[in-house]
Amino acid sequence: MSEDAAPDRSEDHREPGATLLREPGGSWWVVAIGPVLIVGTLVMEILGKGRIHWEVLTIFGVVLVGFSLLQVIAARQHVSMHLTETTLREGTETIDIADIVKIFPENNGVEPQDWESAPALGELHAVPRRRKGIGLRLADGRLVQAWARDVDRLRTELTEAHLAVKMGLPPKGNR
Repeated sequence: MSEDAAPDRSEDHREPGATLLREPGGSWWVVAIGPVLIVGTLVMEILGKGRIHWEVLTIFGVVLVGFSLLQVIAARQHVSMHLTETTLREGTETIDIADIVKIFPENNGVEPQDWESAPALGELHAVPRRRKGIGLRLADGRLVQAWARDVDRLRTELTEAHLAVKMGLPPKGNR
């Protein structure tokens, strides 16, 4: 390949660039709630009269930690988002910023906009709880919502990244 040949821009080889915004979706501290409750119950049983119910405490401990682990793992997979200079990942779906045709402005009026009832990016049917959406029109014609807890920062970073991609600027790591 000659030096002046165009670089390969296929999705598999594109440099994602720097991370602009990341929300993990779930926090590991939730898993500690079960053991803390079990230790509190154990202390009450030690200080109280009667025997300590090791079997029950063990079963409840395993159940609480197990459900907490499942919840955090699912949240980190399905409710996380990651915005780089060239890609946006929402849950398990990743789109190239170059595939975004339009970023809709925030709706400050009383009338709902079409994008507010559009499906969320990712495999979720709607924008996850405690998150807000941003309307996007994609190159394939789909109307979707990108989402984040910090929706104002997502809108700002996504708009700037979209403008940089449209201008043909390479990711910061490639400059």
